[in-house]
Amino acid sequence: MRKRVLILTFASCVAILAFVRASLFPQSVYTPVFMERPELEKSVFYDAGARELVNPGKIYHRAPYIYVNEKYKGVYVIDNTRPEQPRVEGFIVAPGCMDIAIKGDILYVDNAVDLVAFDLSTRRVTKRVKEVFPEPLSPDGRSYYGSRPDDYVLVGWKKSNR
Repeated sequence: MRKRVLILTFASCVAILAFVRASLFPQSVYTPVFMERPELEKSVFYDAGARELVNPGKIYHRAPYIYVNEKYKGVYVIDNTRPEQPRVEGFIVAPGCMDIAIKGDILYVDNAVDLVAFDLSTRRVTKRVKEVFPEPLSPDGRSYYGSRPDDYVLVGWKKSNR
C-alpha cells in the first residue's frame, strides 16, 4: 500500500511539473533551420530571377532602387525608375538576413550570425566578418537552446506542423 501511494504521489508530481513547464515555457510553433558553416560562407549571391514578396521586412531606398528584406532569405532589388510600375530586378540571397544598410555602393547585410559587405555594382561579396550577431530569434520571439551538429549555424525558422 505504501509503495502504491508513493508511486501515485510521484506520478502526480511529474504531471504537475509537466503542466507548470508547459505553462511557463510553451513550445514554439517554429523549428530551426540550420546550414553548415562552409555552405553559409558561400551562400550570399545575386540572383537575377524575379521572386514574389512573401515575408517582407525592412525597406531601404537608394534612387533609383528600393531594397526590401525578405526575412531569413535575403534582399529584393526593385527598380523604381518608374514609380508607377516598380519592377523586381533581382534578389540577393542571404540566408538568415533580417537587417540591411547601404553606404555608397556597399550593401551591409546580416547572413545569420555574420556581417557581409556586398558590392552592388559588381554584385559580389567583398568582406565577411564572422559571428558578429546573435542567432536569429524565431518569429514568435524565442531563442533556440537545443543541440545541433558541430559547425552548423541557425539561419532561419520554419513553421512546424504541430
